[in-house]
Amino acid sequence: MSHADLTKRPIVGFIGLGNMGSGMSRNLQESGFRLVVTDLRREAAESLLAGGAEWADTAAEVARRSDVVITMLPTPRIVSAALHGENGILAGLSAGKTWIDMSTSVPEVADGVREEAEARGIRVVDAPVSGMSVGAASGMLQIFVGADPEVFAELLPVFEAMGDPERIINVGGHGAGYAVKLMINQLWFSHLVATAEVLAIGTAAGVDLDVLRRSLIASPANSNFLERDVLSILEHGDYDEGFAIALACKDLGLSSDLARSVGVPSELSALVEQVFRRARRSYGDRAGEMTPFKLYEDLLGTELRLGAGASSGEGSATVAEGVAA
Repeated sequence: MSHADLTKRPIVGFIGLGNMGSGMSRNLQESGFRLVVTDLRREAAESLLAGGAEWADTAAEVARRSDVVITMLPTPRIVSAALHGENGILAGLSAGKTWIDMSTSVPEVADGVREEAEARGIRVVDAPVSGMSVGAASGMLQIFVGADPEVFAELLPVFEAMGDPERIINVGGHGAGYAVKLMINQLWFSHLVATAEVLAIGTAAGVDLDVLRRSLIASPANSNFLERDVLSILEHGDYDEGFAIALACKDLGLSSDLARSVGVPSELSALVEQVFRRARRSYGDRAGEMTPFKLYEDLLGTELRLGAGASSGEGSATVAEGVAA
């Protein structure tokens, strides 16, 4: 299939049917895209297969039978492993096809294959997402696409099947999607640590938690995290086990790697990473990504919780709207 044919319904290959990929692939299928899928666990594909998707035993076979191949995998190392070798994506891709990496990764992963792929007439696009598994299931992900404008426009129907049309953004050329996603994660994690520290200090000084939070919201120091995301903890004691702190630490490490690669000092980011690693050590790999907040509660000797009706009517938002694997 030629690039121009992508304005029609391409066959979409999907590799990685975990917490995020399962919802994303299901929304593609419900939007009318024919799917070819694979995962380490065939059972992860059962509902898709029942809906008409085709199974492939290898990533290479997915690529051979698809026009557009999407990867949604946990780490850059796993993405790289899926690309290379006789059973890898590159072995199955041919001229006119497109690989879209929607994993949280670093530019070097795609950069390492782009020269070879483009010489063969294969396009490489990075399009990481935010919105967590809830956004993946509902088809309302934020998607940050690193691609030329004409490629972005061509692939937009594929992205719109998985994401919120108002929040699918062409953020620049190759690698820009990866960079934007890592910076979103970094800033959100920094908001978490800063908010936990400020609320702990203020309440230890005798200020009522609700009064302190409302005062901060009314001030120039307000943030989406303070106004919305922290309510999962303050109202429900939910530290978001849907996204493990081990994965949060992985993302923070990737952010630090990016800072080093572009030669920008990242002292604050490094400190935030260490707070997260301390929480991981204290509470375990499977603890929720917001568990660093608990470090400060343990120092206080009490949980930080709002009383009934103390959330000022905002309601509890979906946890970690801006962060994802």
